[in-house]
Amino acid sequence: MSTEKGEGEATELFSRRSRRRGTPPSAWFSWHARIFGPRVRVLDIACGAGRHSLLAAELGAEVVAADSDGEAISILEKEAARRKLAIKCLHLDLASSDITPESFDVVMMFNYLDRARFAEFRNAVRPGGYFLAETFLEGQKEQGWGPKSDDHLLKYGELLDLVAPFDVVLSREVLEMVDGRPASVASVLAQRPPK
Repeated sequence: MSTEKGEGEATELFSRRSRRRGTPPSAWFSWHARIFGPRVRVLDIACGAGRHSLLAAELGAEVVAADSDGEAISILEKEAARRKLAIKCLHLDLASSDITPESFDVVMMFNYLDRARFAEFRNAVRPGGYFLAETFLEGQKEQGWGPKSDDHLLKYGELLDLVAPFDVVLSREVLEMVDGRPASVASVLAQRPPK
């Protein structure tokens, strides 16, 4: 699962486009752009207006983007049409909608946490595929913005437990600057073992 574009070229592509079109992609997404490419089937859970869905599609991936926010899905549909990208956009209840197991090469989830469904989201990854995620840590409360509820904040070390039994390719827990503000995040790239 790779693309013709090198990691540096993809990161620069994302940076240029994001500056012109709104919210930039997560650095974590950009660093792992190599997992997206032609014939790679991707599910973007809680996609919002599609900052990651659009870029994965531009790299040739077949993207299914899902969110419970109908307005965000409408924005994504319009932007995908403007860019002539075939993204399947789904307005659905993330707390209860069915997801077929082992149906995607990559499942990605940014700035979203639903512990009750995490295993189901993770299990949508095909054997040999990847789970790419990043969301806020409990330390975000100290930053003065972002989620405040413990239901939406990871405990330190928790993300690694949530992706088990997948093999962790790379993970981190950091305080980094995002759009000029400090963000306390946990990130993971994990691979489902092949059968």
